[in-house]
Amino acid sequence: MSISTHVLDTASGRPAVGMGVELELNQDGEWLTLNAAHTDADGRVKFLLPEGEIMVPGVYCARFATAAWFVAHGMKGLYPIVEITFTVEAGQAHYHVPLLLTSNGYTTYRGS
Repeated sequence: MSISTHVLDTASGRPAVGMGVELELNQDGEWLTLNAAHTDADGRVKFLLPEGEIMVPGVYCARFATAAWFVAHGMKGLYPIVEITFTVEAGQAHYHVPLLLTSNGYTTYRGS
């Protein structure tokens, strides 16, 4: 059972290398940080939920540090932080939550 992500800069068609990403779990209305990572050379965090961590059903949030990434690449972005909140259901083995990003917009979907 795992959670992964992939960030692509759709304006350039390239992976968003080195973007900070945090994963949080909502427990009784409070957000608990489970992991903080950076995207790799392919724009991925393969184990956003750390290996060995048990993925429990609930509401999770992947928080992407887009402002710092835009600044590091000489760009201005409209969204300084992108949060993707999603529900993990029992019996699901893997969640892949990609982020397709430009300086003025983004989209996401459940990948495989």
